[in-house]
Amino acid sequence: MGLPDAGPFAPDPRHRPVMLAEVIAHLAPRPGEVHLDGTFGAGGYTRAILGAGASVIAVDRDPTAIRAGQALAEAAEGRLTLVEGRFGDLDAHVRAAGRETVDGVVLDIGVSSMQFDEAERGFSFRFDGPLDMRMGGDGPSAADIVNTAEEIEIARILWVYGEERKSGPIARAIVRRRAERPFERTRELADLCEAVLGRAKKPHEIHPATRTFQALRIHVNGELDELARALGAAEAVLAEGGRLVVVSFHSLEDRIVKRFLADRSRERAGGSRHAPETAVPDPTFVMIAKGAVEPGEAETAVNPRARSAKLRAARRTGAPVRRAIDAEALGVPDPAPRRGRARA
Repeated sequence: MGLPDAGPFAPDPRHRPVMLAEVIAHLAPRPGEVHLDGTFGAGGYTRAILGAGASVIAVDRDPTAIRAGQALAEAAEGRLTLVEGRFGDLDAHVRAAGRETVDGVVLDIGVSSMQFDEAERGFSFRFDGPLDMRMGGDGPSAADIVNTAEEIEIARILWVYGEERKSGPIARAIVRRRAERPFERTRELADLCEAVLGRAKKPHEIHPATRTFQALRIHVNGELDELARALGAAEAVLAEGGRLVVVSFHSLEDRIVKRFLADRSRERAGGSRHAPETAVPDPTFVMIAKGAVEPGEAETAVNPRARSAKLRAARRTGAPVRRAIDAEALGVPDPAPRRGRARA
């Protein structure tokens, strides 16, 4: 799958957008169209869309990303509109840009490589920095959560959002440690996870802090609820024939996208000999890709971040928008503590 000759919008060699060729092949931008990039980041997808001749409304809740994109907006000469905001509100962003519909929506869920590489953002344990993890700089930080939340709440967050099997012991260790002094730095939390779980024994094993950092980041930024809202908003603003492309990086995200598209592309409800089939609204999407598309070996060899990526894509029909999003039905987990002890 080749990419258009992007000219002045050629990819920034410092950042590798995941599955760029596959994203553009499924999004299929054309001159005169308008697409929305809901996760602008370093602008990788936006550059390729501009290079294909389409215009872009690019959204990012990170003001740093928006500031960094100003030069690209100038080069686009009116074809790029930068919006600081949440992609869950993408329908509102489209209307604010003076449009009712767009021809494509692309979402790259999670944290950009640019954010991971900035120690002061606190997303990565590879660099010591403030334990922050906020994409937009508003609301409680990761340090606020680990320093003030109850043990059972911390354990639940780590289990639900990080699928951390030792969430209970890590939560107990966090509470003991913060009684001595509060957490302030990423290295402090990473060291605690290593102390509880032990160091990785083989080069290919993930760092012991990986799931804890993932869980806190998702919780701090409300990422899964935001994804569910964005899918519903995309359904509302995509024109008939418009394409939706979503790249996710772990099972919780992919499950939400998979369930949404399965529900929205369903033509009838299943029946049985005891109960007849029941009518459902006309499908609002038809699948472009059959199942999840995964990156090729060549990409994963040069871009380790791509290893867990999955792409799902669908095309909007002319059917009316369906009912409001049911986050629970899509698999958005509830991190609220449940009765009983934390996982041992």
